[in-house]
Amino acid sequence: MADKTLKDLAKEMKGIDICFLSTHGADGDVRTRPMSNNGEVDYDGESYFFALENTFTVQDISNDSRVALGFTGKHWKFIAVQGSATLSKDKAAFKEHWSKDLDLWFQEGIDTDGLTLIRVKAQRIHWWDKGSEGELVL
Repeated sequence: MADKTLKDLAKEMKGIDICFLSTHGADGDVRTRPMSNNGEVDYDGESYFFALENTFTVQDISNDSRVALGFTGKHWKFIAVQGSATLSKDKAAFKEHWSKDLDLWFQEGIDTDGLTLIRVKAQRIHWWDKGSEGELVL
């Protein structure tokens, strides 16, 4: 196993816009969906996503904060994040994490009814890169 720092992983994650967010449904099943990760953000162990409060995504996190994120980068790089999610309705936080591309899904911007910010704080990051792998525990 090779060693990488959070800074190394952040550099590799730069530019990855779409990741997969997995949650646990009320029935215990795992649910996975694509989410915009805003690849322009420098990763610091926290990821932010927007969803509507009436979605399975928000309902699942309300019941079980354990989540996983899956990233696929160029040249056979894969990163899996295990973490804990929290939900927020704070418009100041919405503004801080908003990007213009989100207007495609949320046409009223940060004033979209039911808009919810999901914050995922990484606890463990496992990565694979062309035959090597490693794990970082935060």
